[in-house]
Amino acid sequence: MSINYKDLKYIDTVDIKNKRLFIRVDFNVPLTEDGAISDDTRIRSVLPTINYALDEGASIILASHMARPKGIKNPKFSLQIVAKRLSRLLDKEVIFVNDCVGPSVDEYKKHLHKEEIILLENLRFNPGEEKNDDEFAKLLAQDIDVYINDAFAVAHRNHASVSAITKYVPRCAAGFLMKKELNYFTKATENPLRPFIAIIGGAKVSSKLGAMSNLLDKVDKLIIGGGMAFTFLKALGYEVGKSIVENDMLRTALDILQKAKEKGVKLFLPVDCVVANKFEPKAESRIVPIQEIPKDWIAMDIGPATNVLFSLAIQGAKTIIWNGPMGVYEFEGFSRGTLSMVSHVANSYALTIVGGGDTDVAIHEAGESANISYISTGGGAFLELLEGKELPALKALQECLKVKE
Repeated sequence: MSINYKDLKYIDTVDIKNKRLFIRVDFNVPLTEDGAISDDTRIRSVLPTINYALDEGASIILASHMARPKGIKNPKFSLQIVAKRLSRLLDKEVIFVNDCVGPSVDEYKKHLHKEEIILLENLRFNPGEEKNDDEFAKLLAQDIDVYINDAFAVAHRNHASVSAITKYVPRCAAGFLMKKELNYFTKATENPLRPFIAIIGGAKVSSKLGAMSNLLDKVDKLIIGGGMAFTFLKALGYEVGKSIVENDMLRTALDILQKAKEKGVKLFLPVDCVVANKFEPKAESRIVPIQEIPKDWIAMDIGPATNVLFSLAIQGAKTIIWNGPMGVYEFEGFSRGTLSMVSHVANSYALTIVGGGDTDVAIHEAGESANISYISTGGGAFLELLEGKELPALKALQECLKVKE
């Protein structure tokens, strides 16, 4: 990585006393069908940063996105409900502003008192956010003393409130959540306790190719589950029926297997699976060895023998990184493999770091979140770190430090 994340400045190393702060957070929380917050983990995750700023007498402007409204105002994705929840969590009024830039926002900013908090409306209601537009960024930065980025989940996005804004504020730093995410990731990958095991699941090899390739230079074992496993199995000559396969990735899959062999990395694939006659929650299903997948059936989950194999593979691990489910987790009848893996990882004695939406949900549903060392708040950002990519948010913070320190 070209950026040394250890050189980043954090909120407790810059002067924010009585300053006006703009804190980029990620309040993109899941909602129920009737619009209620179903999980406020992302809100709770930034409370240490907000409380520290309040203790320092700062006035706070919070900014976030929610969902993908594509530059159009949509009441369904308003952050007003988040302001109410945050007020309860802080036991302090959080003023909701029905816009993210403009005259009304400017008035709030100018007259914001010490220890007051406002939450701006969804940044993505403005098309300038996702375009990383400079003019929009200048408006966001207006009347700000210090910019704090505590939104790891969007650290891989080159958006105005993440990147461009850092050019127009006097000082920049990262928040405590960002620090926590980077510290855990660094601890796991730079000098890990061994054996170091990576578990990679999900549907497509193409979406995790960079992560797998990069991890092969670091891990002792690589476990591959989920739909992507069947691209590997087909590449090895197995009949996989109508299972998810990326035919244009077959050669790549063989290259990964060869690289693992050359590096001395033990690579594990499913040995049996749960197959269904159609891709539906209540489809007819059966358990078969991978050599016996029927031609017209679909592999939906890892089977019990694979569950035992993977369990044995992680025994004795000292460091485990996991991204992606083991099967079609959203269908209850095909979630057993993922839930079993949750149990194995949670009950290991390793440093365990998990990232990725479906995996996080599985851990919370299984009631094992307290037994995981760290659950990352970012799926895409976590994956890009695994790939060894430079995250735009961190690059922007670093550039800000170079210019303004």
